[in-house]
Amino acid sequence: MMNRTSVTKKVLVVDDSALMRSLFCAIINGDKRFEVADIAMNGVEALELLQKKSYDAVVMDVSMPKMDGLQLLRELRKNKIAARVMVVSSHTYEGAKTTMDALTLGALDFLQKPGPKADKAQFRQEFLRILEVVSDGAYPDFNSLKETEQTPDARGERSVRVRSDSSPGSKIVAIASSTGGPRALQSVIPYLPKDLDAPVLLVQHMPKGFTASLAERLNELSSVPVKEAVDGEEIRKGTVYVAMGGQHMTVSCSGANRHVIRYTDEPPREGVKPSANYMYESLANSKFDHIICAVMTGMGADGAAGIRFLRKAKDTYVIAQNKETCTVYGMPKSVVAAGLADSELPLEDIAQKIVQCTGARFF
Repeated sequence: MMNRTSVTKKVLVVDDSALMRSLFCAIINGDKRFEVADIAMNGVEALELLQKKSYDAVVMDVSMPKMDGLQLLRELRKNKIAARVMVVSSHTYEGAKTTMDALTLGALDFLQKPGPKADKAQFRQEFLRILEVVSDGAYPDFNSLKETEQTPDARGERSVRVRSDSSPGSKIVAIASSTGGPRALQSVIPYLPKDLDAPVLLVQHMPKGFTASLAERLNELSSVPVKEAVDGEEIRKGTVYVAMGGQHMTVSCSGANRHVIRYTDEPPREGVKPSANYMYESLANSKFDHIICAVMTGMGADGAAGIRFLRKAKDTYVIAQNKETCTVYGMPKSVVAAGLADSELPLEDIAQKIVQCTGARFF
C-alpha cells in the first residue's frame, strides 16, 4: 500500500467514460504526490461536489451528458466557486475550439486524450506534468473572466491613445507564453491597434492543431490581424504571427530588410515545442533595429536563454508579466531572476507598454 501523507494533493476526476476515469485514476493514484478524492460522471455531479468540497485540482472532460464541461465552468464562474481545472480534450478541430472556450472560461491548462496508438508512458508523464502545474497554479480571477463583451475596434482605439516612447528604426515584438497564456493573451493582443508599427511574433506552448484555433480566437477579438504563421511567408507590420504547434518558429532575413517565417523540426527545448528560445535567438541575426520581448505566464524558463543571447546582438526591451497576475509565475520569473527584465508589469498594462515601445502608423 502506497503511503499517503497529509500533503498529498486531492483531485476530482470528472468524465462520463468509465475507461477514461479508470485511466486517469490509475495515473493519479500511482503518483505519491496525488490521490483521487472523488469521481463525477458529468458536470451536474461535479458541481454538487465542488459546492461542498475543495480540491487541489479538477481533471475534467469537456463533452459530457446532463452538463458538459463548458456549462460547468460557467456555473463555477457564476457562483464564484474557485477551482483549478485541467481539461482533457479530443484531437478534432471542434475539440480544439472547445478547448479554447474552456481556457477562456477559466480552465488553467489542457491535455489531449490519448489515441489508440498513444505512447502510454509518454501520456502518463505529460498528464502528471500538467496536473502538477495546474495544482500549483493560481485560482481563476473571476473579475477578469469575461467572454467577449467589447468590440475589437473599442479595444484597439483604447490602445492607440497611449503616448509613444518608441525610437526611430524598424521594430518587432516577440511574445512568449505557456500555462494560462491563451486567456492572458486575450488581455493583450485585442488591445493592440491595427496600425501597430511592428509585426508581432507569438510562441504559445500548444500541440499542433490547437494553435490554429488560438489564432482564430484572437483574430475574432482583435483589430490587428492574427494568424497561424506559415513557413516562408513574409513578416509584415501590424500582423500577429502565432507559432504552429509541434514545430519551432524562427525568423530568417531574405533580401533587403525582408524577413520570413521559417520552421525547424529540432527536438523540444526546455521540454516544449515550439520553444520561444529559438524565436529569440533567430532575431539576433535579423535586420530589426529594436526588439520588444514580452514574457508572460507559464511554467519553466523558456525565453530566458534566448533573450540573453539576443540582448548581446540587438537593442532589446524586455517586459515580464508580474507574479500577481500570472497563472504560473515561471517563465517571467526566470527572466526577472536573470536580470533581463526592463519592466515587470501586471497583465492589463502589457499591451500599453508594447504600444509605447513601438508606436502606431498614422497616415
